Amino acid sequence: MNADTEKNAPPYHSAEHAPVAEDRLRRALSPRQVQMIAIGGTIGTGLFLGTGKALATGGPASLLLCYAIVGAIVFVTMLCLGEMAAFVPVAGSFCTFSARYVDDAFGFALTWNYWFNDAVSTAADLVALQLILQYWTDTFPWYALGLIVWFLILLANIINVRAYGEVEYWLCLLKVVTIVIFIILGIAVNVGGNTSHEYIGARNWYVPGAPFVGGIGGFASVFVTASFAYGGTESIAITAGETKDPARQLPRVVKNVFWRILFFYILSSLMIGLNVPYNYPNLNSKDTRTSPFTIAFQMAGSKVAGSFVNAVILTSIISAGNHALFAGSRLLYTLSVNGHAPKVFGHLTRFQVPWVSVLFTSFISGLLFGASFIGAGQLWTWLQNLVGVSNQLSWISIGIASLRFRAGLQAQGKEHLLPFKNWTYPAGPIIAIMLNSFIVLIQGWSCFSPKFSAVDFVSYYIELPIFALMFVAWKLIKRTKLKRASDMDLVTDVYTKDDIEPDENGWTGRAKRIGGWLCF
Repeated sequence: MNADTEKNAPPYHSAEHAPVAEDRLRRALSPRQVQMIAIGGTIGTGLFLGTGKALATGGPASLLLCYAIVGAIVFVTMLCLGEMAAFVPVAGSFCTFSARYVDDAFGFALTWNYWFNDAVSTAADLVALQLILQYWTDTFPWYALGLIVWFLILLANIINVRAYGEVEYWLCLLKVVTIVIFIILGIAVNVGGNTSHEYIGARNWYVPGAPFVGGIGGFASVFVTASFAYGGTESIAITAGETKDPARQLPRVVKNVFWRILFFYILSSLMIGLNVPYNYPNLNSKDTRTSPFTIAFQMAGSKVAGSFVNAVILTSIISAGNHALFAGSRLLYTLSVNGHAPKVFGHLTRFQVPWVSVLFTSFISGLLFGASFIGAGQLWTWLQNLVGVSNQLSWISIGIASLRFRAGLQAQGKEHLLPFKNWTYPAGPIIAIMLNSFIVLIQGWSCFSPKFSAVDFVSYYIELPIFALMFVAWKLIKRTKLKRASDMDLVTDVYTKDDIEPDENGWTGRAKRIGGWLCF
């Protein structure tokens, strides 16, 4: 191990038993930052805007069911990922695991796919800024706000990881508080605390056409919207490469995912479906979007509150874009370290930030954002479809890698070293793989009926042949082979139970543990 590597390695990670390959980034993200990023880091356009589109195209029942089904899949997927990430906490996360435990070609295709996913996600968030801004004005230049935010998140990501973590912490806290207020307000609006002073109940589930709008096509199309909304949940494991005491913190993060899904996504979907009719104006149009969260505050009788929540949604979109750029740049760094991309992308600053990867990922996002002239609402829908399918491919890959990972541990007799175990294994990952695969195939139903839409078809399915082509091409060029369980690398970058920092005793230790749980 060279001097640079030793300097960058965490002090509690015993170098003599675990050689280092990717574990070269600075571990500067504190427990409170990681917990808060896990809770709210990826909450953005998918929840605040995507729920409106899903309600308009699928109806309230489709919205609730699809978000619940995808939420269950994501929870199982996170258990699979948490088990691997606590054992090998590197920035490449599930992309690295796919290469190490399945096939190098599989890891190559997945990592490039997910890097592009993050670049597209950042662009989608920049586009969404225009849609939200239209709540106040149509005269502000379409590109101005996007360019300003693009520069700011680039700055936050290139300074050092602490800057990223602190910005993300406060933006996430604001989002979480807003959603809690929204759910409480949604209940009040439903029982009569609205401008009409009427009890709403489940009235909007009986509007003509509801609760399932558009039949099977409408129902199936909501899956990709839900996948976009949940997308990025898995990318919290990418912060593992820069998290203090990862073997302890990552299992805690994974355990909190269930409550996050139930409270933020399921309850929000329920309140939206109850209070907002699916045919409300501008929920899903080519040029504009109105967030159902903003509508709920307006229904409570306050235009000022509507403007406030719209401003919060604006900051949440910035937060989601910030997180997507962080994840994308770390994956490009991983591609470079693993020989899947030019070595220049592996260059680090003195703060151990992969600056070339940050610049290139933000550049690609900027190019995609530049296509907004075709209509922000339409472009956002296409980008959302691309990201949604990419997320599903990643979840399938995590399930496959998890099965192979356990097979390797069993073959090498190392299961007892796991800092955290996935209690759903083996049924959980198998069911998640099967459900995800089925959803990927059927969710594009609406592009075939009532008439075929070539552009929508491409946005739903283009990821599949590209992923397959990259896998086959790399396999043929490099002549890679499926990793045998007995030959898997279960040594490099490994953290075991012995690498967990000891808890502080006394009142100080208890206070820190309670504060970490509360994200302080």
